[in-house]
Amino acid sequence: MQLVYYPDPVLQKRATAIEPGESGESGAARLAAAMLEVMVEARGIGLAAPQVGESVRLFIASESGAPEEAIVCINPRIEPFGPIVEFEEGCLSIPGIHAMVERPERVRISYTDLAGKRVEAEYGELMARIIQHECDHLDGVLFIERMSEAERLRIRADLKTLEEQYRGP
Repeated sequence: MQLVYYPDPVLQKRATAIEPGESGESGAARLAAAMLEVMVEARGIGLAAPQVGESVRLFIASESGAPEEAIVCINPRIEPFGPIVEFEEGCLSIPGIHAMVERPERVRISYTDLAGKRVEAEYGELMARIIQHECDHLDGVLFIERMSEAERLRIRADLKTLEEQYRGP
């Protein structure tokens, strides 16, 4: 399993829900384990299934990047809230590009874990940002779409380079 890079079409497609019976059993568990390896190798703190070419609603997140602290979220639903804060973001699928992005500071999330149990939690600061970024991936939204116009102009040449280097499927 390996990372998929911008502008691969899978990154801009809404992922499909994992049906009951697939989550918690071998399919989702195997996918999550493989994704965790990719995330750790790439030194990331979050990874959504579309970033490895799997268009399903599953992501992993670890504020520290440590695999033992990662949460696996299947079919997540989020409710961002709180003050809007600006923070620098990057993306494993868009290498070399970092930019300021505004997002709500907190998030409520409900998801199914690998054991098939429904989990509800609330996160703030960095973990809330990771969750919002990864949920965007599940909806086919890239962080570059959330940047200000000025930030988009600043990175335009870098995006063009990535587009020229892209070797599609």
